[in-house]
Amino acid sequence: MLENIFSKDRRVAMVGNGSWATSLVKLLLENHSKVTWYVRNEQTAEYIRANGHNPFYTQEISFDPDRLNLTTDVNQTVEMADIILFCIPSAYFPAEVAPLRSSLLENKFVISAIKGMIPNENITIAEYFNQKHNVPFERIGVVSGPSHAEEVAMERLSYLTLSTKHRKVAEALCRMFECHFIKTIPGTDIFGVEYAAVLKNIYAIATGISHGLSYGDNFISVLVTNAFNEMRNFLHAAHPDTARRTLKSSYLGDLLVTCYSQFSRNRTFGAMIGKGYSVNSAQMEMNMVAEGYYGSRCIHELKKKFDLEMPIADAVYSILYENRPASRVIKELSGKLL
Repeated sequence: MLENIFSKDRRVAMVGNGSWATSLVKLLLENHSKVTWYVRNEQTAEYIRANGHNPFYTQEISFDPDRLNLTTDVNQTVEMADIILFCIPSAYFPAEVAPLRSSLLENKFVISAIKGMIPNENITIAEYFNQKHNVPFERIGVVSGPSHAEEVAMERLSYLTLSTKHRKVAEALCRMFECHFIKTIPGTDIFGVEYAAVLKNIYAIATGISHGLSYGDNFISVLVTNAFNEMRNFLHAAHPDTARRTLKSSYLGDLLVTCYSQFSRNRTFGAMIGKGYSVNSAQMEMNMVAEGYYGSRCIHELKKKFDLEMPIADAVYSILYENRPASRVIKELSGKLL
């Protein structure tokens, strides 16, 4: 069933055309002669065919259009590949893949590069494919950081973790992305890295809010330390795994880069909120999706199930969804940090 993963002739496809999707297509082309690429509309596809780059995201990446099979049909994309990466913001994901026929996913391997959850349903992308399309977890993988699309586009040394249920499968998938500026790490904790990716975005918003309110590095270092402990407690409650090492880059490293990097859209979004922007005005001005906004509501609902205390996640939720003043909330939060 998984033979195609190990084959040199494996066919790969990308579903999504944002900045991270575009950067991942660049990586796939390092090791594959051709990549099938689903984009949202025909105008974008025609532009890439004519100009060799994405008109909206990471425009510095140049493609050879002859090596791209561009399509706007998600079913055609899946049908033409053995391994399909999905990289669509979680808020738009259900609608974007609604036409997808489950039968086409039979014997295919699905990889999520989405750093969010399905809004309102509070399930991860792996759980979505398992529950909605009957894809067994053995044929689902997750790609995680720490990595930002911008640095991958600039070919700055970055590390990716590829997690699947079986280590040998993860090792084979790692070879899809390895190149002179990408090092890869195989993992088996698909649930942990998915939840960690959701949580780190929420904590990056908290960091951004604090920065926007003129809190300094001293406070933010304490905030991030507490965020890491909060994340670790959630992962243990949601999916206990004695083999999980949260000090690894796919957990702590991803948290750090998202909280501190200039390229972090969640930190940027939070900084705007801290400076007085409304949620709507910050979203409109950014023109990019801050996954932590949607993840905040999902985690707020999920944590009730596990009866967890999560003061940082609660603080972000109260600012974003209950319209509480950011200055007051962060001041209250400061008294709860250790």
